[in-house]
Amino acid sequence: MNASPSTAAPAPPARSTSPTDRTRRWAAVAALLFVPAAVAAGVLTLASERAGRCLTYGEQCAPGLPGGLFAWSAGAGAVALLVAVAAPAVRVRQAALTAQVLAEGTALLVILSHA
Repeated sequence: MNASPSTAAPAPPARSTSPTDRTRRWAAVAALLFVPAAVAAGVLTLASERAGRCLTYGEQCAPGLPGGLFAWSAGAGAVALLVAVAAPAVRVRQAALTAQVLAEGTALLVILSHA
């Protein structure tokens, strides 16, 4: 049999998203869990010996959170969330989700380091 180019099977259409790609869902879950994690980190910080002395006796009180680092990491997490939800390419969403989790982790470490 002689196969002509016109009878060749067409290539399957390229899909932009995988049906098992859940980066948007994981980005939303990470963003929603950041608030309770920040509250829990704040409670842990208040349970430290230094914070207890500050609240009870007014001694060893620190000036506050390093605002610049916390604001930068929380802002970077918010921007990464927007990119992870809105980007059409899977690789971009995955990179944004990684950046979001790292930025949120940095913000939580800033809170915990204040203990």
